[in-house]
Amino acid sequence: MAIAYSLANWTMIQIDALPAFNDNYIWLLQDTAKRCCAVVDPGDAAPVLAWLQQHPDVQLTDILVTHHHNDHVGGVAQLKQVTGAKVYGPARESIPARDVALDDHDSVEVLGLTFTVIAVPGHTLGHIAYHQADQGLLFSGDTLFAGGCGRLFEGTPEQMHQSLSRFTALADATLVYCAHEYTLSNLRFAVAVEPDNADLQQRVRDAQALRERNLPTVPSTLALEKRTNPFLRVDETSVKEKADERNPGAGATPATVFAALRAWKDKF
Repeated sequence: MAIAYSLANWTMIQIDALPAFNDNYIWLLQDTAKRCCAVVDPGDAAPVLAWLQQHPDVQLTDILVTHHHNDHVGGVAQLKQVTGAKVYGPARESIPARDVALDDHDSVEVLGLTFTVIAVPGHTLGHIAYHQADQGLLFSGDTLFAGGCGRLFEGTPEQMHQSLSRFTALADATLVYCAHEYTLSNLRFAVAVEPDNADLQQRVRDAQALRERNLPTVPSTLALEKRTNPFLRVDETSVKEKADERNPGAGATPATVFAALRAWKDKF
């Protein structure tokens, strides 16, 4: 079932979370006035086609892809074949049915909104994110999660730390639309890193309450991530001390703190 997020200063657009697989979200942006929509990372065509069948007067016009993993691109070709939607994706990766190849600092107009492309290697080498500054939207794919970050399947810890640093430079009010419902698992790790973080303890309670009602814990905000996500808090004394405790010397630089945290999380 789709969960709608209507933005207060965005009267004609709404964003729906279409669940896919076990824990993926396909984000659907709908222009309610023009009756057209776009989707982000449709790893499975079925949820999108079901939504379109329920809204026969709405046309899928655009597909945005962040990276090449199958749970993000598996439905792209079928959706393009059925709807004729234009497919945007990272230039440095093989994306099925891609029409427009995007690289760092490129811009793309979707539903009348201009998104800036941010190259964020780490999870994969060609991973990109889509940022809409005016409305404060960030589609982060598998780079930044609520309370965590993606595994390093292709990139290095240094690359991923730099990618996350580009996100932290964005406005605190930015809404983070990540691609998975990993929040409770991520927050359990975050508590292990910072057991005395009161903001984090409150976030755990809030996330648990949402999941008990089968509601998404996302989008979050960058402000909340900066207060509770250990991977964005590698400059904090408490986080550096925990990294040193786990791996002596790891607290030397933000990148080495990040590397220690990511290695720990991989086995957590």
